[in-house]
Amino acid sequence: MSHREKLRQLELRMNAQVLGQEALVRMLIIALLCDGHVLLEGLPGLAKTRAVRELARNIEGEYSRIQFTPDLLPSDITGSEIYQQHATTAQEQFRFRPGPVFGNIILADEINRASARVQSALLEAMEERHVTVAGKSWPLPGLFMVLATQNPVDQEGTWPLPEAQLDRFLMKVLVEYPSKEHEQRVMQLVRTEQRDKYDGASIGNECAQPEVPDRLIAQADLQACWQEISRVHVAPAMEHYIVNLVAMTRHPQGVSDDLASYISLGVSPRGTLALDRCARANAWLAGRDAVLPQDIKEIAPAVLRHRLQMSYQANADGFTADDAINLLLDTVVA
Repeated sequence: MSHREKLRQLELRMNAQVLGQEALVRMLIIALLCDGHVLLEGLPGLAKTRAVRELARNIEGEYSRIQFTPDLLPSDITGSEIYQQHATTAQEQFRFRPGPVFGNIILADEINRASARVQSALLEAMEERHVTVAGKSWPLPGLFMVLATQNPVDQEGTWPLPEAQLDRFLMKVLVEYPSKEHEQRVMQLVRTEQRDKYDGASIGNECAQPEVPDRLIAQADLQACWQEISRVHVAPAMEHYIVNLVAMTRHPQGVSDDLASYISLGVSPRGTLALDRCARANAWLAGRDAVLPQDIKEIAPAVLRHRLQMSYQANADGFTADDAINLLLDTVVA
């Protein structure tokens, strides 16, 4: 089985367990192929955590979950030095105890529930791929992917991520309600899982642990995928298309005066690089060795929506970042 076929099998496996969220699954796999981080935004109960867990179950590596709360400290994420005395030699020393960030797939659940100081500790690790404790730098694993979630409602007691920190996420994926048909299938799936769980457990005894499937994707497979994606061709015309899309977010008056009044801050160069990476991954996953305009259009909303800062006028008129991106995709010619 080729590396591409393994990734397609991964997508099928995840879609069988995360019903009605095909777009979410596809974006997670593209982010994995881009070695990037994802911000998942959606109401409670829409399978954000389940999707991350299913991704981690099928990939070789360590899965860590960090529940962000207002009392969380940076050391709860990065780890800290602990004082240790050897039992026989009485030698005293400080030893670094790694925190949960030293995993491969990291679920940062409700990231906006923690203080800005804690958020910055995680986001520094995302950007630099290492943490510094007591003046010493500790590298993170080669496969290091942060999947952060946040709730778009119930904002009391939260610290929204500022634009500069949002920019460090490769994508922002909006998780929507499933269709009625998918929701019915979700009921059936969960009912079956509960039956299997209770059949293997008895009151007073420890519940049987769910069987973990064979890891489908090894880290060596991912490394090979990254190498193949790095060789996907991007023609000068596609480069111009990406650059023009981003440029129009900075100079929206070239599209219309209304759009200029709605966008207060355009996309940074990091967004240009993210479009290039994700378009190449999307083309590779589709079995092509060159990027087409459709590859850019398919991933543009997830890559750009959190990098656009909308004005107060846009919020008042109900004009969203996705509306602006769709208008740009209709206007800018590939």
